[in-house]
This record gives sequence, C-alpha cells and structure tokens, in this order.
Amino acid sequence: MQIQVLRTKIHRAQVTESCLDYEGSLTIDEALMEKVGMVPYERILCGNLANGNRFETYAIRGRRGSGDVILNGAVAHLGKTGDRLTIMSYTWTDSSLAQAWNPSVIVLGDRNRIVSERSGQ
Repeated sequence: MQIQVLRTKIHRAQVTESCLDYEGSLTIDEALMEKVGMVPYERILCGNLANGNRFETYAIRGRRGSGDVILNGAVAHLGKTGDRLTIMSYTWTDSSLAQAWNPSVIVLGDRNRIVSERSGQ
C-alpha cells in the first residue's frame, strides 16, 4: 500500500512581499528551495502561523540568497508581509518504508536565514 508522507518543510518562513496581480504561486528564495530539495512548480501546502489560513499552490524560484517569500495572486489575500509560514510538500511511499521516513526540514529565523535543519531520506 502507498501512503503520502511529508517530503520537505520550510518552517517559519517570513513573508517578504505580496503581489496580488501575479497569476499565482509562492515565490521562494532558490537557495532555500534547494536546501530542502523542493523543485520549481512543485505542489505545496502552506500554513500561515499568524492567522491560521492554509492554502495550496506551487513553488517558483526567487532570487538566490534574497530571502524572498512572496505571496502571489489570490493567496496574497491570505497573508501579509511579516507573517510566518510553514511550507510543505509531500510524496508517496510504500507503507513499509514510512516508519523510517525522514523529511528534509529547515527552520528559518530573521531575514529568512536558516537557523536549523534536518536532512531527509
């Protein structure tokens, strides 16, 4: 049997900007995406720690080293600059492998700099 498990997580990412007129997505600093193994256009689920909103969209690359986390399109209504997000992606795995599964996780601090990390599978 296959089950879905957390693959990557960027925890406490601070929203740096909102762009309502963009067609959609969440812009994430390319270096942060690479650190957890997230790829451009990957489906993501986000939780806004400030207001409890949860939304699904896809990730797009932001400028490397910029710390950018930008709400684009309709999701710009679900948060504001300064809000903290948990950004997650999932994968399918065999249930027999799930007990030993380890996601790739980074926790961010000021200016979206990495303060801790755990490597995944």
